[in-house]
Amino acid sequence: YSTDFEVHRNWLAITHNLPLSQWYYEATSEWTLDYPPFFAWFEYALSHVAKYFDPEMLVIENLNYTSHATVVFQRFSVILTDILFIYAVRECCRCVNGKRAAKDILEKPTFILAVLLLWNFGLLIVDHIHFQYNGFLFGLMLLSVARLCQKRYLEGALLFAVLLHFKHIYIYVAPAYGVYLLRSYCFTANNADGSLKWRSFSLLHVTLLGLIVCLVSALSLGPFIVLGQLPQVISRLFPFKRGLCHAYWAPNFWALYNAMDKALTIFGLKCNFLDPTKIPKASMTGGLVQEFQHTVLPSVTPLATLICTFVSILPSVFCLWFKPQGPRGFLQCLVLCALSSFMFGWHVHEKAILLAILPLSLLSVQRAKDAGVYLILTTTGHFSLFPLLFTPPELPIKILLMLLFTVYSFSSLKSLFRRERPLLNWLETIYLIQLVPLEIFCEIIFPLTPWKQHFPFVPLLLTSVYCALGVTYAWLKLYASVLTERIPVRQKAE
Repeated sequence: YSTDFEVHRNWLAITHNLPLSQWYYEATSEWTLDYPPFFAWFEYALSHVAKYFDPEMLVIENLNYTSHATVVFQRFSVILTDILFIYAVRECCRCVNGKRAAKDILEKPTFILAVLLLWNFGLLIVDHIHFQYNGFLFGLMLLSVARLCQKRYLEGALLFAVLLHFKHIYIYVAPAYGVYLLRSYCFTANNADGSLKWRSFSLLHVTLLGLIVCLVSALSLGPFIVLGQLPQVISRLFPFKRGLCHAYWAPNFWALYNAMDKALTIFGLKCNFLDPTKIPKASMTGGLVQEFQHTVLPSVTPLATLICTFVSILPSVFCLWFKPQGPRGFLQCLVLCALSSFMFGWHVHEKAILLAILPLSLLSVQRAKDAGVYLILTTTGHFSLFPLLFTPPELPIKILLMLLFTVYSFSSLKSLFRRERPLLNWLETIYLIQLVPLEIFCEIIFPLTPWKQHFPFVPLLLTSVYCALGVTYAWLKLYASVLTERIPVRQKAE
């Protein structure tokens, strides 16, 4: 079973048995509570149902307890909470322009979008095979996006504020929400050229947004502030000692950076440029969550990643403010904020790529250029999740599910934009096709070689680095599209 079964079983036990004052201090298990308070309360609520399935799962000392009833309950709870995700998808489909000509319902943008979201390969394997509760969290995010697209700004702000206190990773896209709400809700009118009418600034609207943020934060963090435990909660939410990269390297800039450092280290040792006795002992290719020092390239600090992330999202936020394009501009900024944070963030999980893939689905059914970026990002991002399912019985399952989703994505979007230019050029097509031999080597050939005993991290390294190239390319291509795009005169005046 995935370690996340034990993670959430332990959180059920902590919140069920201990008083609030001990939730963020308990450390019997290595999987300590490190999600915001709303998620802790969510686990508390689940625990009162879990006791009817198997009360032993709620014993804190029962580490790695995986009875059949426990697993059934955890699987069932994920499926049940996905109802919110299904509702959010319905609301998002209502926001998509469905006027494009289609022979039947299967070719309508709304139907294609519903399938791309509900049948998303990454979300399916992460939640229902690997096991996590991402479905209802993404449901909250998509529902907040839908509300903003429907100009129900306060509802959208409330939903996003609540989401942040369920899982703090969504802070990645907070700049997009903040700027869009300020630009579209707090300023109530534009000039004919699209610039702001500064006199239209609404202090009442700003106050309402501030009240929403303060009230939600007070409800979530207030009890811990009263107990004097806010520093402890913050230290659990942001554990910087876990190291630059997760055990499974996310396919981002730091995967390329680590690989370059490793290659330069090997070259330096071969050429006697480096002293073997001075090589750091903590290896970034050990498959462990830990701090380590780079050998040749400068070691990266949390502050450095924060600066890189901040600089990388600035252009997208700048465009959202000075080149307003309504909901589509907001979605572009949201995706770019998610991707930029994924590219340069500290200790990024590979699963965080879904934070960009899902909202990009909404753009992919509206414009051919965005559909091309979507196909590159989803194919490489989903492929990078393969190491999460590493047992032999899971191999045919993940390959089949990936093929089904990928074939549908390519065929449906190609049919939707059949009257426009090809979605991918020949170089992009060749890059994606090369994922097939990479998978064959990593899953079939490499395990049969003697290299597996000495270099077990090689398949993961190859997967992360190769997928990082595709994710980086998609990020740059989407950025180039946004920065060079001109705003129609009619849209400026709106």
